[in-house]
Amino acid sequence: MIKIILLISLFFSVSCSFTKIDFWTKDEKIESIDKNLITVFEKKEVLKKEFNSNVRLKLSKFNKRNFKKAYLTNDLGIYEINKEIKSQSKFKFKKIKNFNYFEPEISFDGKNFIFFDDKGNILKFDENFKLLWKKNYYSKQEKKLNPILTLANNGDTLVIFDNIGKFYAVNLNTGNLLWSKTNFNPFNSQIKISKNKIVAIDLNNILRCFSLKDGSELWKFNSENTFLKSTKINSIAIKDDNVIFNNSIGDVISVDLNTGSLIWQTPTQSSEIYENAFSLVMSDLVIRKNNLVFSNNRNEFFSMNSENGLINWKQEINSNVRPVFYDKFLFTVSNEGYFFVIERMTGNIVRITDVFNVFKPKKRESIKPIGFVLSYDKMFLSTNKGRLLTINIASGKTESLSKIDKHRISKPFVFNKKILLVKDNSIIRLN
Repeated sequence: MIKIILLISLFFSVSCSFTKIDFWTKDEKIESIDKNLITVFEKKEVLKKEFNSNVRLKLSKFNKRNFKKAYLTNDLGIYEINKEIKSQSKFKFKKIKNFNYFEPEISFDGKNFIFFDDKGNILKFDENFKLLWKKNYYSKQEKKLNPILTLANNGDTLVIFDNIGKFYAVNLNTGNLLWSKTNFNPFNSQIKISKNKIVAIDLNNILRCFSLKDGSELWKFNSENTFLKSTKINSIAIKDDNVIFNNSIGDVISVDLNTGSLIWQTPTQSSEIYENAFSLVMSDLVIRKNNLVFSNNRNEFFSMNSENGLINWKQEINSNVRPVFYDKFLFTVSNEGYFFVIERMTGNIVRITDVFNVFKPKKRESIKPIGFVLSYDKMFLSTNKGRLLTINIASGKTESLSKIDKHRISKPFVFNKKILLVKDNSIIRLN
């Protein structure tokens, strides 16, 4: 059996506090920012200039996808999104103090969405953005710890894991508690539910599998207890009976969902990563058919065979945002603000366009992409400086730049054809 190279991540306990305001604000006009078209080329850097910028792409219109399958594989594809964004409204709460260390995830069940506040209140909204129910299962002492929740659901049951070692399940329709458990270490990963099993990774980098029925532990996959640190939560993707996840030293590992036994393990970094693991930031893992893709902030974009872990190809692309599949293409945005279109099977780069040329050169250096979503003709890209870029996919050019906030906003989410964003004191709905 392959020797397992193990990991440990530094877990950031994010303290935050909300104040209860159970209504959305009135629509406000979004400030439009004129484009200052300044193209910045850094010729000495690999893949940091435009390539084939005159090539035009045309995507077919939206095709309905399997929501459950997309959630398991992180293969979100393209969405139906309202083309024109003219205003925004907010569901407000008290400011999250360490928002920059928090990767907020809104949980969707196809008809509703769920989020939380700093006291552990779970909030469920319907398709009209009306608050359906609000539940809390924390003691007074636990509330003082300002728990940060990670949510996942299978359409019937909502499971909640937090940064204080508690995990529990509620009925998704009513919010009533089904069961509650504790773990010695908090969890620091995405949460996946498949075949009545829940998988998550704790602070000691142990992949644990629990029963959805009662929360009992079914198996665990141990990782070596090193002193390596990571600022990024671990990504998990499930295809068939294979649970695939990454660790903080750049290994990608596959285990059997039913038994927890190792299937394969592929290292992507040299031994030098042990000295610099804190700086390694990987994107989410995404699977389409047998093609597993991900990238990192070390100028590496990988395609692997999800069945055996063999590397199909590797490209020099510096990105830690989640890539998106569409048909024969892959889409990503580099940390330097370049929009890449890649051939899925070969890894050949079809086109590179500069989408950050709307920023002045001095400001551009501090701006980083957070995440993006695609419709069949537009890309919506959020940044760490509170801006949302609307990019024409056909031309690869930025069409508009909207000011959402002065500070960091989350990656975009799509619900009921509208974009949702999370910032340090509100959920924002773009109309």
